[in-house]
Amino acid sequence: FNNLYRAMGAKSMVMNMVGGLELSPWLILISIQLIILLLGFVIDDFAVVMMVAPIAFPIIKALGFNTLWFGILFIVNMQAAYLTPPYGFNLFYLKAIVPKGVTMGDIYRSIIPFVILQVIGLIIVMLFPQIATWLPSVLGK
Repeated sequence: FNNLYRAMGAKSMVMNMVGGLELSPWLILISIQLIILLLGFVIDDFAVVMMVAPIAFPIIKALGFNTLWFGILFIVNMQAAYLTPPYGFNLFYLKAIVPKGVTMGDIYRSIIPFVILQVIGLIIVMLFPQIATWLPSVLGK
């Protein structure tokens, strides 16, 4: 996908399109995060990374955001999506180990607080990038 994406010139088209929007970089970042989360509801995490990363990373880099930080946001976002129906793999793993009387509906309802916590964690890391970048910056010295 990445090679075809670049060969067709889509990267420059997307960069020009985003550059012409005159939106706040933070609004673009939040939009990308929402798209990632929504895609994660219906597509497995590896496919989302393969589809979104070639498009999102150049945009994030052009907006001046730290790409390591964005990568961590991406992973946290995918973890939240990994818990959400209808595709939430973790929910099916959980179904395999719970007692027989527990239904998938029970499991779906029980994960709501965990998804909320994941989204709060994502927002905290978005607002305070140092949480995600401090240790790598110390280890990189």
